[in-house]
Amino acid sequence: MATGYGDLLRTRYAARLLVGTLVGRLPNATAALAVVLFVRAEGGSYALAGGLSAVYGVGNAIGQPLLGRAVDRFGQPRVMLPAAVLSALGMVLFALTGIGSLPLAYAAMLIAGGFTPPLEGGLRALWPGVLGRQDRVHAAYALDAVAQEVMFSVGPLLVTLLVAARSESAALLIVNVLGVAGALSVVLSPPSRRWRSAPREAHWLGALRSPGLLVLLASFLFIGIALGSIAVTAVAYADRHGGGMVSSYLLSALGAGALIGGVVYGARPWAGPAEVRLRLLVAALAVGYLPLTLVPGVPGMTALALLSGVFLAPALACAFVVIDHHAPRGTVTEAFSWLVTTFVVGNAAGTAVAGPVIEGGDVAAGFAVPGAAGAVALAVLLAARRFLAPADRPPAAPAPGDVPADRPSGTPASGDVPAENDRNGAVEPGFRTGGQA
Repeated sequence: MATGYGDLLRTRYAARLLVGTLVGRLPNATAALAVVLFVRAEGGSYALAGGLSAVYGVGNAIGQPLLGRAVDRFGQPRVMLPAAVLSALGMVLFALTGIGSLPLAYAAMLIAGGFTPPLEGGLRALWPGVLGRQDRVHAAYALDAVAQEVMFSVGPLLVTLLVAARSESAALLIVNVLGVAGALSVVLSPPSRRWRSAPREAHWLGALRSPGLLVLLASFLFIGIALGSIAVTAVAYADRHGGGMVSSYLLSALGAGALIGGVVYGARPWAGPAEVRLRLLVAALAVGYLPLTLVPGVPGMTALALLSGVFLAPALACAFVVIDHHAPRGTVTEAFSWLVTTFVVGNAAGTAVAGPVIEGGDVAAGFAVPGAAGAVALAVLLAARRFLAPADRPPAAPAPGDVPADRPSGTPASGDVPAENDRNGAVEPGFRTGGQA
């Protein structure tokens, strides 16, 4: 297992791209906590902190697919680096001006969230050209999902340490400087500079004209709801079981489960269509949420949280492959960015739903929300499975520049792997307008 991941990371540029992307996404992973800590240090209320964080999230949800579409049209360096700088400047403005002027504070949050660069989707667009073989690309997707869990665990810890060592404003500034450095590392790499999206058909819906992608996004909206509701209910559970670090135990166990599942899933090749496998993984994920309603003591609940996270990273990694199959030609970064937006919206909705459910019932009712959301996610995939039929057409040829000329020896020739993550090799039928977007 370790040997397989080691070989993957030793591939030229692979480790640089993965690390650069993770560092570049630190501002996004830590924004909610960093904003709350800064606002409280400035004497603001939790309500104000929540409002500012919500504006950041709305900006992020709107900006990701729009920037992803721009990346598909103009390339990664011309979009991602300016976006990273503008996002960081938004946070710098917020850190320097504080909450003395609320309109300015909200505008800064909108800029910071709206210009967050789509590094996540950009990395997944680069993997086929960097790694060559499909089995290695699928393993990279799993490693990507695992690394994401690590980042969302380590990021808040980094903010806490920076606050303790310096100040809340320093934490905001340092994290965003790191974010720009990470984005810079990615866009200066040869694979990023060479990458070009395949020609695209002109259509205002962009990636959303794919019925299969819409089904996938609808399903993962409810998985986002499940995760958001778990975060809120874990806090309510902690309040009833001694408070302190109990909620951290549960959320850390959830992340650890996802990490274990992702590492195991990515360590072996999988036969059969990814679309079928995704339904099985989402079913397992939904079933894993159900025992949370038992609400045992802290040790038992921590074990159940670990179990409930095991299929999260595998489901995400498989979803990345399905996006490969169903994103219309020339929209790969935008398609991956829509998945990020879906998770942001779903997470916010889950947070909003869980609170009233807990107050109207109890903690067990709160933990029933992720189980119900997981069941709906599976129902969407089953009801609309004809739109997620496995692609049976041959892969498209790579666009010039997508496959590095210095491909490591032993990897396939460029025709073996489409440079763009579009296994359909054509746009969705019915949208041929004769021009390029």
